[in-house]
Amino acid sequence: MRPKEVVRTWVDAFNRGDADALARLYADNAINHQVAEAPVEGKARIREMFGKEFAQAKMVCVVENLFEDGEWAILEWSDPLGLRGCGFFQVRGSLIQFQRGYWDKLSFLRMHRLPLPRE
Repeated sequence: MRPKEVVRTWVDAFNRGDADALARLYADNAINHQVAEAPVEGKARIREMFGKEFAQAKMVCVVENLFEDGEWAILEWSDPLGLRGCGFFQVRGSLIQFQRGYWDKLSFLRMHRLPLPRE
């Protein structure tokens, strides 16, 4: 699959809250770095991360724009609550090798009525 196709498949699995299907899209040694969090390394830890996140909140990714440039796909997204963000996916051999996402963690926590971090 081309990078855009992988990301479309990723969005479908994300919107179903399917951590197992998401994990299958990552290379064994992939890195997922959501800049509001520490990087997560390895398919198993990425699967665990999604499982925990889906247990916390109902998340929906609405594709605003999806671009492809070589082995990269760039996703601009929103959600029904008004949160917006973007993600960069490096795809080789139909598997995500690296992902970086940008979004406002404080807004996410408030929208989902989750505990705010303490300093």
